[in-house]
Amino acid sequence: MIALWMWCRTMRMHALHDAIQAGARRSPCGWQRHAGRIACLAVTALSLSGCEAIQYYAQAVGGHLNLMAARQPLDTARHAAEVRGDQRLSRQLALASRIRVFATQRLGLPDNGSYRQYADLHRPFAVWNVFAAPALSLKLKEWCFPVAGCVTYRGYYDRDAALAYAATLRAEGWDIQVAGIPAYSTLGFFDDPLLNTFIYLPEGELARLIFHELAHQVVYVQNDTAFNESFTSAVEQAGVELWLREQASPEAQAVYERYAMRRVQFRHLLLDTRAALEALYRDDTLSVANKQQRKHDLLAALQRDYQTLRTEWGGYTGYDRWFDQPLSNAHLAAVASYEAWVPAFRAMLAREGNDFSAFFAEVRRLARLEPVARAAALRGLSASR
Repeated sequence: MIALWMWCRTMRMHALHDAIQAGARRSPCGWQRHAGRIACLAVTALSLSGCEAIQYYAQAVGGHLNLMAARQPLDTARHAAEVRGDQRLSRQLALASRIRVFATQRLGLPDNGSYRQYADLHRPFAVWNVFAAPALSLKLKEWCFPVAGCVTYRGYYDRDAALAYAATLRAEGWDIQVAGIPAYSTLGFFDDPLLNTFIYLPEGELARLIFHELAHQVVYVQNDTAFNESFTSAVEQAGVELWLREQASPEAQAVYERYAMRRVQFRHLLLDTRAALEALYRDDTLSVANKQQRKHDLLAALQRDYQTLRTEWGGYTGYDRWFDQPLSNAHLAAVASYEAWVPAFRAMLAREGNDFSAFFAEVRRLARLEPVARAAALRGLSASR
């Protein structure tokens, strides 16, 4: 899912790629060069902003710098884990290191310092994203920033700050979701580290996340979330299929298959509700009051259907936090966009003989097209798929 380095990336849940390809190195002078870039970007942003925006940019810069400062080389992190008897962390770091090598050697993903360091943030998520949608619409509110363009969330490194901002939007009548995001990409501007927020994922899921975030460094189209996220989702899917076939044990393959099955079932559940809400909001024969009641009924049904699905999964609780806050349009608005063009990108990869280098070159060519032409090309690829 992409997450927020204010001017150089978008996040998921929620992060993407720009033309910037210089990674901050571990040498002091390298860090100083990038700290200078941050200062320049901050000055630019602040010159365009009011007091409230200044506070927001300040927390973004400070939060990211704190995250970067917590990094340590993988060998150092593994040794420290072994000294304190944390064999689980040591094994996961070793696994992540193997996945990182595979990402470059087998998938052609960027060969830089990203995911070759580790940082413990001492919190469950890297950032918290605020999503907002109107009461009777599935169109997400957008926020626009220098360089990164417009994105459909606003990210915070502090959960309480995210909740406070969400409360102001809710008071204005917006539907709100505050979502914890375990990882984000700085688009190659920094060497993104492995984090405690996702390092303990099962093997297939850890590989999926690393492939996804590295793919964000390959191509980024400003203001086209569907393109960016569908591309990285296609890379993660194809990459995990290769990893499981070539590197994983039968046990790891079985665990991933269970995760993947639950993910597909949960997504279909959300898409069904989203489609029903879209049809409801388009119905001009209903009053606002009737639409509000029907919306309430559909979201309540989603809660019930999830509980049924959860029972079928034997009590698996992995999606429970999605329901921690009252359900709203904000929960469902982004569901479709993140994988809308995945069939198109998978068709393109197959057309290139599953050669990732050739595939990336074609994706870059597609990214240079005007939006209308790009969407038309993707529709054609989806049809061929």
